[in-house]
Amino acid sequence: MPKTPFTFRGLMVPVLTPFNNDSAKTLNLSVIPQYVEHLAKKKITGILVNGTTGEGTSMSVAERKLAAEAWAKAVKTTKQHLMVQVGGAPLPDVLELARHAENIKADSLLCLPELYFKPTTTYQLTEYLKLVSKAAPNTPLLYYHIPMLTNVNVHMGLFLESLGDKIPNFAGIKFTSSNLEEGSQALNADNKKYVVFLGNDQLLGAGCALGMNSFIATSINMLPELAFQILTEGTVGNNLKARETQEKLSKAVIAISKYGSWVETMKTAMSLLTNIDPGPTRAPLTILPSEITAAMAKDLQNLGHEITI
Repeated sequence: MPKTPFTFRGLMVPVLTPFNNDSAKTLNLSVIPQYVEHLAKKKITGILVNGTTGEGTSMSVAERKLAAEAWAKAVKTTKQHLMVQVGGAPLPDVLELARHAENIKADSLLCLPELYFKPTTTYQLTEYLKLVSKAAPNTPLLYYHIPMLTNVNVHMGLFLESLGDKIPNFAGIKFTSSNLEEGSQALNADNKKYVVFLGNDQLLGAGCALGMNSFIATSINMLPELAFQILTEGTVGNNLKARETQEKLSKAVIAISKYGSWVETMKTAMSLLTNIDPGPTRAPLTILPSEITAAMAKDLQNLGHEITI
């Protein structure tokens, strides 16, 4: 069992990794103290580093360590929960990142599956996560289910139901999928033993209606007030109000994401809607041209959102 049980519930932000606009798109860690204060002022109490939004799989092991260390230092002041995503690399590197995250006292680990020799059964996934668990046995471990990017389609309800005590520090999953039937089975697995973070920005309200109370969604970076309102209304059963607020958030998400891939557009929206400039994306992602950024800004203004630049 981990030294500290996993008790975090609520909204967690998958943070963007700031890069400089130079030829190598080098890390710009100087932005992180301002970024963490921005989130703290918005009452965000959980941070996920090096996830999909953070372009973790586009960074070297050394860079991922540097980013995790910078966030770990920053949250010492704000007391936010720090989750570090360690997967999406060759297994020796994943284990090294897991050990590193535990050494810098991350509050929890999130791990993608093996991305080449993909697990196809609950047994194979469990065996993989056992190895990660042994590398960081004192830190709660969560699995990152995002089948549209990993093409790993192990059923999360069946996986969680099968686990038992095979991974002592296993705490739950990040469920980035629109399959809420599967998500509901995961939530109710083994007498609701595990936390399920829904990772779909347009289904927060629906998740609340199913009994979910924890979410990791990129749009919380720039529109936290809407996410908090959905969670507040949804958890007390005010589904009509939650649905109305979800529609506002979904319209903004659609207005942003229609202009390119997820991280490209969300990184642009962060600079439009907040005073945080996370810089460009890193290859193989591309930087949106200025005319696209201007069109996105206009769309967001038309929806009633204030543009900061």
